Amino acid sequence: MKTPDLSEPRTRRRVIAALTAAVIVLVLSGMGVYGLLAGPPNPDRDDDGGRPEPSITTPSGPVPTTTPRLPVVRASDDPETFARNVATALFEWDTASGFMPLDYTSVVLDVGDPTGTEQAGLASDIAAYLPSRDAWLELRQYATAQHISIDNAYIPDSWATAVEQAQPGQLAEGTVAVTIEGTRHRTGLWNDEQVTSEHAVAFTVFVVCGPTYETCHLLRLSQLDNPLR
Repeated sequence: MKTPDLSEPRTRRRVIAALTAAVIVLVLSGMGVYGLLAGPPNPDRDDDGGRPEPSITTPSGPVPTTTPRLPVVRASDDPETFARNVATALFEWDTASGFMPLDYTSVVLDVGDPTGTEQAGLASDIAAYLPSRDAWLELRQYATAQHISIDNAYIPDSWATAVEQAQPGQLAEGTVAVTIEGTRHRTGLWNDEQVTSEHAVAFTVFVVCGPTYETCHLLRLSQLDNPLR
């Protein structure tokens, strides 16, 4: 006669006990998670078991009412005024606005040569004035913003020589170069403190106005800090 293995029932009991304990732990854990989701019992709960009306808490701090906007190049039929408007929009950007360099590029391109002849070159010119995408993301960590204060705007003496040397039909009527001199201002946060920097800048804006067009349009930009004098 085979001797019964008494260890099997004992093993089964251990397995059943372990499974039972696991189920209890899961149930208690589930109750704990439910408690975190539902929150503590509400003392204001209706006596009839109904749920109370939800309460709304108004933030104590001011709520922003303005939405970040891209700059705009204001139209003008005066070359100097228009060049100033271009310069203002070109240097006005904010990395914390949610916009990217291409968004600011499109602002200036919108007032470019209507024929499209200079658009590719102009896009390249503008890109040289703005931070690259990687630099933009780096500057965004410091909430960096920029603007320009214009000190002087004038038609450089060398432009008259350029017009004289141009071939017939090479320059559309009303094409003018305007040199801008000013100061680039940057602000940002460093260790939660406001920091600023200033840098003198100079560049030339090439525009075309009347009689070719009723309002001025942007043709090209010189290299930054390499203007016509």
